[in-house]
Amino acid sequence: MKTIILAGGGTAGHVEPALSVAHQWMKENPGDKCIFIGTEHGLETSLVPAAGFTLRTINKVALARKFSPSLLLMPLNLFKAVVQARSIIKGASLLIGFGGYVSAASYLAAKSCGVPIVIHEANARPGIANRLGARFTSALAISTPVERGVFSRALITGMPLKNSITEILANSHADWSVLRSSAKRKLGFDDAMPLVLVLGGSQGSQIMNTVIEQSLSSLLEKKIQVMHSVGRKNALPTAQSGYQPHSYIADMATAYLAADLIISRSGAVTCSEFEALGKFALFIPLAIGNGEQLPNAQHLANLGRARVISQKEFTSSWLLANIDALITTSRARGAQVSTVNSAAHEKITSLMQNVLSSH
Repeated sequence: MKTIILAGGGTAGHVEPALSVAHQWMKENPGDKCIFIGTEHGLETSLVPAAGFTLRTINKVALARKFSPSLLLMPLNLFKAVVQARSIIKGASLLIGFGGYVSAASYLAAKSCGVPIVIHEANARPGIANRLGARFTSALAISTPVERGVFSRALITGMPLKNSITEILANSHADWSVLRSSAKRKLGFDDAMPLVLVLGGSQGSQIMNTVIEQSLSSLLEKKIQVMHSVGRKNALPTAQSGYQPHSYIADMATAYLAADLIISRSGAVTCSEFEALGKFALFIPLAIGNGEQLPNAQHLANLGRARVISQKEFTSSWLLANIDALITTSRARGAQVSTVNSAAHEKITSLMQNVLSSH
């Protein structure tokens, strides 16, 4: 029996691809064990146990990108996290990391324990933790091509998708207008009226929430329905006819099917799911962090599947002036299903098997 450690916590962008790979690994190797490393505060605390996997936690370590008082404590915090990660990883067969708060410590721990490492990078611009981990392994996988650096030579696998998304793709021959109407009714919306799905990322977006709050009465007057994911850390607005606020949308597949237009941040998982389902989106990339959300969004804009505007541009007046045209464009583009990500989890597990075979 082999033990596979999966490191990637904090946001859905790190947890969900890891879960997809874990499910595929167990499908291919039912006698093995998959153990996740996360933190006590990320989405993994609910998503990983719900999927039937064991979660072990270590301290969260944010790798600073510029000088701050917290930078002085980072070496000590990282050392503590590496010690914690070593206790989990020691004796394991392989570690696969997906970036995020726990991955840097996990890569360092795996290297010190002699455990082989595989890395999957979801974003078009690799994050700092995965760039660190790439110093210890050549077994690199990426969702989309990277222009330069060590990840430019990585295996292009696409993004591992949730089972609910791949099930939709399996029915891609169906009439999408019928599927949309059925999904609207399932969610409790009027199937004769357009539905806008608003996604601020798994943590939510206070700025996007404020714009929707300011625009809501006018949108409802225009007979435009709204399904709004506000984020678990934000206060939940009051629901009303034509408006459904949610802290977190678990059944994203149905929400995607129902939407006539999606307004969203442009995290890697979200963009890959949009591309797979051929959805059209208005993207407002998050401008902080590694800056990866802009190239994620631009990739779909280049394919004609999105419009991208800055957070500064996204105001209530802008939204109300452009919403009708955006819905019209989205409906006119229809659904152009892509299979580019459909076998990603299988490609990644194949890379993992190759690494194990060579050790």
